Amino acid sequence: MTRIPSKQEILDWISAHPTQSSKRDIARAFGIKGSDRIDLKRILKELEAEGHLEKRKKTYRDADSLPPVTVLQVKAPDSDGDLFARPLEWHGEGVEPIVLVVPRASDPALGEGDRILARVNAVHEEDHNYEARLIRRIGTNPKRILGVFRKGAEGGRIVPIDKGTGTEWTVPEDARHGAKDGELVEAEQSGPKGRMGLPRARITDRLGDPSAPKAVSLIAIHQHGIPDAFPDEVIAEADACKPVGLNGREDLRDLPLITIDPADARDRDDACLAQLDDDPKNPGGFVIWVAIADVAAFVRPGSVLDREARKRGNSSYFPDRVVPMLPDRLSGDLCSLHENVPRACVAVRMQIDAEGKKIGHRFARGLMRSIAALHYGEVQEAIDGTPNELTEPLLEPVLKPLYAAYHALRKAREKRQPLDLDLPERRIILTEDGKVGSVNFRDRLDAHRLIEEFMVLANVAAAETLIAKRSPLLFRVHEEPAPEKLEALRETAQAAGYTLAKGQVLQTRHLNALLNQAAGSDDAELINISTLRSMAQAYYSPENFGHFGLALAQYAHFTSPIRRYADLIVHRALIAAHGWGDDGLKADEIEQLEQTAVHISETERRSMIAERDTTDRYLAAYLSERVGNEFPGRISGIARFGAFVKLDETGADGLIPIRTLGREYFHFDSEAGTLMGSDTGLTIAIGQRVTVRLVEAAPVTGGLELELLTLEDKALPRGTRGGGAGRSAPPRRKSVRAKKKADKTKRKLRRS
Repeated sequence: MTRIPSKQEILDWISAHPTQSSKRDIARAFGIKGSDRIDLKRILKELEAEGHLEKRKKTYRDADSLPPVTVLQVKAPDSDGDLFARPLEWHGEGVEPIVLVVPRASDPALGEGDRILARVNAVHEEDHNYEARLIRRIGTNPKRILGVFRKGAEGGRIVPIDKGTGTEWTVPEDARHGAKDGELVEAEQSGPKGRMGLPRARITDRLGDPSAPKAVSLIAIHQHGIPDAFPDEVIAEADACKPVGLNGREDLRDLPLITIDPADARDRDDACLAQLDDDPKNPGGFVIWVAIADVAAFVRPGSVLDREARKRGNSSYFPDRVVPMLPDRLSGDLCSLHENVPRACVAVRMQIDAEGKKIGHRFARGLMRSIAALHYGEVQEAIDGTPNELTEPLLEPVLKPLYAAYHALRKAREKRQPLDLDLPERRIILTEDGKVGSVNFRDRLDAHRLIEEFMVLANVAAAETLIAKRSPLLFRVHEEPAPEKLEALRETAQAAGYTLAKGQVLQTRHLNALLNQAAGSDDAELINISTLRSMAQAYYSPENFGHFGLALAQYAHFTSPIRRYADLIVHRALIAAHGWGDDGLKADEIEQLEQTAVHISETERRSMIAERDTTDRYLAAYLSERVGNEFPGRISGIARFGAFVKLDETGADGLIPIRTLGREYFHFDSEAGTLMGSDTGLTIAIGQRVTVRLVEAAPVTGGLELELLTLEDKALPRGTRGGGAGRSAPPRRKSVRAKKKADKTKRKLRRS
């Protein structure tokens, strides 16, 4: 007879192998066969009855686990000096987990009774289940400082880099954290004014050379005025928030919802599910659930949290950090749909037919529990035939129905014909010391497209519901291109040998036809970039002008209230329209919708510029070690002072100054977007292939200066050789003087 494992052995196995938790998996692990399975089944039922396990779709899982960000209360140090803590919000009915606090050298000292917000990771040690890293003490919010450290006799001082701040801080010797003179540092205020009349600070992070890559994003944040430190009262209000229970909500915890995000995601604000529709009137159709974190339950209208979120407008994302719209307590904990943790949500149940057309939907305010936190790559690998131990048990019941529903939505998309640009997105990979290790282009997987299609469908459902209920809201508006930009695109297309329909109402399918003409050719990138540049910028508005790019008549942002204030407004509108509580959209908010729309459209643009500047600086730092190297690229812009080139390898943009193009005069034609040499007739235009040499890379400004070597794989004409920086201005050419004389004659004739 096979030995039947003890209850504790089974619990240990399930904890260590959460994706192999079916009765068959457990039996295989312990070598249990035949009639011995009956005893195993009995033990599992006892564990379930005792609350240690819950059965879900023929698998057994821990009833609850700690979210990655949670609140802990520190216990007294043990005999070895180790600090343990207990979770203050343990939802499980089983034994409360034991958490070891792992301090860093820069962490402040913690004592018994301290409440902390911490990031926790599950471990399998004899004396503890989790290890925690301090984010901050609850109830404390020391002032954060960014500046240059200047060493002194008894420590030193910090000189701020922010031009609007004149205050300096003294740093005692024991609070230097090894900082050297001239280094950029992050610090926090540690005391009131001292003998020198300056407040004291403690250095928490050394960022090195102010021009080094690790400092780039912080400088951009300060330069563009993006608020990156939460006021004390905002932190206090966030810390006072408690998890939301089932009271008055629809119980969605039995739905096998999953989250799919980037591999490095810290917050998860959307979960999804697709199932075959069992309605006989909808053969081949699907039911799609999209559940979104219920941020409105914690960020109430008029609160200090609300005012700060509106002020920020959105989260800002940089290669090495995120500046969130909401504090960690919310963005990383209570409003994040972590695996196996009950979370408040606003969900929409949508029915689509076999062709992907939405035929019905309803919204619910509920309580959900994600069964898995996956990333795009592993989901795609599972569908492509190589599942891992986490995705294998989910492949048939969860992932394949998701993809089947997605393929139906693709049919509807092809009929709708939204703008289909093919522009690869750069991804900067940083090393541990903050330097650029590599620059890659993100893969565009079907897993990405699946989530995008589900989110677009949910956003449309939100707009339609609020319009039907005559509720005010903020629309996401994208207007059609301006006539002059459209004409410029048409001329660029014609110069490359393609056509763009004229004399009719422009639709996205006309632009897609142009993109398809160029697809696979050397001009594909040129046509895609030119099409993008012809587009108007999207914005928020209480008036509905449609979304041209998505080819949708009504569209609102609903799916990311953790990182966009516009989505929070839409959530509140849904709450008010359905009568779900007193935290819906208020009258004074409705009166200010126009101002709110303008403000958050501006904060969105501010973040985009700061993120772009940061990327440029990182790329300049990355390329600074390759000055003198040659790179292939393509002309991406023309200006009076030179030509811009996008490098193939990194996607970085550099400038060929017009003064380096030689001794001939170059005529700038703004309408045609060209530079033409007066002697050689050399024409430089957008989209041309070039080889360039990197002359200078300036990490502080993000600028790259390039020298043109070949144009369309041909060496430059002799008349353009011999150019270089520091040369005197080129002599006037006869052709230029003749042109000016002719223009003058024409003007005289017109006046006559």
